[in-house]
Amino acid sequence: MENIKQKLERIAAHLRQEVAGLRTGRATPALVENIEAEHYGVRTPVKALASITTTGPREIVIQPWDKAALPAIERAIAASSLGLAPIADRDVIRLSVPPLTEERRKELARLLGKYVEEARIKVRQERDEALKEVERALKAKEISENERERRRRDAQKLIDEGNRKIEEIGAAKEKEILTV
Repeated sequence: MENIKQKLERIAAHLRQEVAGLRTGRATPALVENIEAEHYGVRTPVKALASITTTGPREIVIQPWDKAALPAIERAIAASSLGLAPIADRDVIRLSVPPLTEERRKELARLLGKYVEEARIKVRQERDEALKEVERALKAKEISENERERRRRDAQKLIDEGNRKIEEIGAAKEKEILTV
């Protein structure tokens, strides 16, 4: 059961990381920190190449530690699906985050739904794996019928809790996306 709990936590953490990168019309470093830039032949996340700060609700400033990384970061952001135009300003890159259109908000909400559904699928896979393990233990006569039922109930409680967390994450981000 502890193993299931850890896996469910990892699924929820992965979902949080995925939805943090969805643009909400407000500037946050999470929008660009996981974009990978080609630097010295190696694909590296922007957060490992530069400091990322927000100077206001609509602007992100990226200051590379190595000035040679500036063009690579700029290209990576321009090629990303964010739809932001990077502006190189001497030693920094400035990103202006425009307000979202209603159409883009709906598109992001659909993408969020896809991420949430992928997390639900992973949770269901974990449930199936746990139930198979319980059945295997019963066939090997390691546990009794009563113990099997107790473990199945415990596993289902954990799965329900995991699904609730996923729904909360999705609902909070959807509210953030759809808020004008």
